[in-house]
Amino acid sequence: MFFLKLLFRNAFRHKLRTTLTVVGVAIAILAFGLLRTLVGLWYLGVERSSATRLVTRNAISLVFTLPISYKDRILQIRGVKSISYGNWFGGIYADEKHFFANYAVEPRSYLELYPEFVLPPDQKAAFLRDRKGCIVGAKLAELHKWKLGDIITLKGTIFPGQWEFVLRAIYKGADKSTEERALMFHWDYLNETMKKTVPRRADQVGFYMIGVTNKDLAPEVAVEIDRTFKNSLAETMTETERAFQLGFISMTEAILIAIQIVSYVVIVIIMVVAANTMAMTARERISEYATFKTIGFGKWHIGGIVFGESLVIAMTGGIIGALLTFPAARWFEVELSQYFPVFSVSPVTIYLDLLAAMGIGVVAAVFPTWRSATIRIVEGLRRIG
Repeated sequence: MFFLKLLFRNAFRHKLRTTLTVVGVAIAILAFGLLRTLVGLWYLGVERSSATRLVTRNAISLVFTLPISYKDRILQIRGVKSISYGNWFGGIYADEKHFFANYAVEPRSYLELYPEFVLPPDQKAAFLRDRKGCIVGAKLAELHKWKLGDIITLKGTIFPGQWEFVLRAIYKGADKSTEERALMFHWDYLNETMKKTVPRRADQVGFYMIGVTNKDLAPEVAVEIDRTFKNSLAETMTETERAFQLGFISMTEAILIAIQIVSYVVIVIIMVVAANTMAMTARERISEYATFKTIGFGKWHIGGIVFGESLVIAMTGGIIGALLTFPAARWFEVELSQYFPVFSVSPVTIYLDLLAAMGIGVVAAVFPTWRSATIRIVEGLRRIG
């Protein structure tokens, strides 16, 4: 108990210097925690993907389509429970600054496959009845101040033209991680328009979403689907929903690596700052350490004092930074809800924060501890300042 009291008194002997170091460590740990949380959010969709859903697309690329006639053949494969299909639409609302996910789907089967999209029964019925109807997520509707019955016009990019939809339903996510910033409309509406304007693009889908009876059968079903259409004009590639989403994330892998590098650079910088602080402290107290040796303190005792001070300063800043991560994440979740459906801090992130703080304390203390423990009494007493 006396030793801990000595550590705290020594650590805060120079209040301004120590306070600034603690604040620096706290900010570094806060930044580290938020950046790690951001990387985790990138994989949130992957973590929440269903093990009983498969995605079938063109084997060449997602931009190439598949015939709608594949649907009936896929349904005959053992282990397939249900199937839906759709196309990525890629429309723009108002101007290029208002981009959000929008796609055409077969509504009834798609909503059955995705129970995480929660719709009021009356709104769902209205959407299913109206061929030009669409549904949007609650956050997207709130962002644009849309209400039921509004006409939403999208400028087509993949499918050129001005497309009008009637807002018939607003869905909410079954949990906070569900995406609520998307628009979905009837695939039949898209297909009928293509038959009139560009017939060669009609009866084509961009993807099939397949529900399997058992997650253990998913690999076998995927292989069988691809085998069925092998050597056809449009060969398929079938993968789990998790693998499909990981494919999109791999396109932004460079960004994720950059964020991770920045998070580690922040820790390295504060390590240098903390090491400088501890070196200054040890340099100023050389005569004190020599005096301790004259009255019987061993080098392990003196080294323990210096090492302990460094850990006290680093861990104090680390704990403060870890605690500040929660209100900071809450602020991000509220203020940037249109970009992040959820911004929650995981226990693993907190453990990493504390581990990083401990690492800062250990690295910063290495040289000062060695210097103070090995100083000779005569040299220490001779030193002034």
